[in-house]
Amino acid sequence: MVKKMIGKTQKKRKKNYVKWSHLNPPQMFALSFIALIIIGTLLLKLPFATVNGTSLSFIDALFEATSAVCVTGLVVVDTGTTFTVFGQIVIMLLIQMGGLGFMTFGVLIALLFGKNIGLQSRLMIQESFNQNRLEGMVRLVKFIFIFTIIMETIGAFILTLSWLNEFGFWKASFYGLFHSISAFNNAGFDLIGNYQSLTAYNGNFPIIMTISGLIIIGGLGFTVVLDIWKRRLWKKYSLQTKLVILLTIFFIVLGTMAIYFMEFDNEKTLGNLSPGEKWLAAFFHSVVPRTAGFNSLSTSDLTLSSQLLTVIFMFIGGGSGGTAGGIKLTTFAIILFSLITIIRGNNNVHVMKRMIQRDLIYRAYAITVFSFFVVSTVLFVLTITEKAPLNVLLFEVVSAFGTVGMSLGYTSELTAVGKILIALLMFAGRVGPLTLAFALTKKKEKETFHYSEETIMIG
Repeated sequence: MVKKMIGKTQKKRKKNYVKWSHLNPPQMFALSFIALIIIGTLLLKLPFATVNGTSLSFIDALFEATSAVCVTGLVVVDTGTTFTVFGQIVIMLLIQMGGLGFMTFGVLIALLFGKNIGLQSRLMIQESFNQNRLEGMVRLVKFIFIFTIIMETIGAFILTLSWLNEFGFWKASFYGLFHSISAFNNAGFDLIGNYQSLTAYNGNFPIIMTISGLIIIGGLGFTVVLDIWKRRLWKKYSLQTKLVILLTIFFIVLGTMAIYFMEFDNEKTLGNLSPGEKWLAAFFHSVVPRTAGFNSLSTSDLTLSSQLLTVIFMFIGGGSGGTAGGIKLTTFAIILFSLITIIRGNNNVHVMKRMIQRDLIYRAYAITVFSFFVVSTVLFVLTITEKAPLNVLLFEVVSAFGTVGMSLGYTSELTAVGKILIALLMFAGRVGPLTLAFALTKKKEKETFHYSEETIMIG
């Protein structure tokens, strides 16, 4: 009897393993985020997760959990005043697990117990961090975890010291840890309260620069950080590392100068600040649209030109293989250089004495077009379901897709349909548009034939 029961159990386990083994890495990657979102939703619905003791509605809890797991920062309730310490800790843990990836923690736990990391797990890690090669995945996970702990600890220490006089030791320590994790993972959640983010600290150099540094380093991508750590010299860096660093600097400088001059006389943003505070606030606003979500300026009071520039930055995003969202800097670079190549009448795309593979060019265009299609579709639906100006809805949609978290103050006013659509958009932005497309479609065998060619008129 016992032998029969054991046999049935083994057959059941084998059957379940076969079912899971049929899932491709994109599907498992997407499902890991869904599982984490469901767990987060249930925890945030608990009565003792909120200050007043009444549970959040399911849609609000789902929205908050999705925003945390997808490291976005859009909120329908104020994090600092709505949630208890328990609820805030849940959000902080969701941000950490969502930023590093569910599989990262799974691998770390397996390593602690001396377990071997199988091929399926390695494929999941490869998908999570957008790697081209399968080798070295376990070493990458170890580096990511150690580097993350070090950076978040340094950030928490500086922020704790900065808030010590204002909040006292224990509250300052918790605030320092929460905001350090939120910044490094490019989440943008804050505990300041009343939806004001960091607007009260736009002239505070230590806080603004610490948050900015964490955002920039977290947004570079772990592959870039590892490459910098291992090779040390510029000439030895990979092409991806060079492109991400140069474009990061370019967009920060461009954004800082543009915001400074466009908001210089705006009394609701930079107008009443000192010259030094103006440059600091302009610098911070050029950093945060690239998937961070914090703000030291009132975004709803920005000029339309500054709002449009912010939308463009949010759509482009940060580096691949990290916590940043958007179409990514390298995707933008490939499209830019391919357009230059077409205009010049050349056949091959060259960047820094390297030729870009044609498959990567196709993939870059596919990501951009698919992303534009998704954003446009959701925006169109929201113009029907919501009562808000087009610029407000556009800002909200791109912020969700780019997992940025900045808003013009409309998130809490979204209808139930609007909340669901924005939540889905945050999920799509974090998982990645092409990864999500691959997860929803069956893999087909490569074509062994092709049809005859024919030209059509374009342009």
